[in-house]
Amino acid sequence: MPEKQEKQEIRLDSYLWAIRMYKSRSLASDAIKGNKVKLNDELVKPAHLVKIGERYTLSMPQGVKKIIEVSGLIDKRQSFEIAKLHYIDHSPPVEKTEKLESMFFKVNIQRERGSGRPTKKDRRDMNDFRKDGA
Repeated sequence: MPEKQEKQEIRLDSYLWAIRMYKSRSLASDAIKGNKVKLNDELVKPAHLVKIGERYTLSMPQGVKKIIEVSGLIDKRQSFEIAKLHYIDHSPPVEKTEKLESMFFKVNIQRERGSGRPTKKDRRDMNDFRKDGA
């Protein structure tokens, strides 16, 4: 059985979708149009033809920068294991940021476990406690 020939011409938006950088081709196209994808620090269009050896800088959400080098062309979306064979990731390691504890979901009132539902008096006390703290 003959091997599949790699497609020689492929659009940038289709390539970024196929290597799983974006969930859909339209999201990839919107990112390119929104100046989030650059080739050698220059803006490109979604219809730009990808060539092996090109380096792209992608600005992802939460300020993450990805730098990828094209090592193979792929036009169909496949599994991650197959997709990662078609690019080389030159991105710097992602720094972990400390998450602050959310005050919105923090429980201020502790009740004994197994004490059942709060009574009307308990509920009034909790409401008074919340009003005094706010």
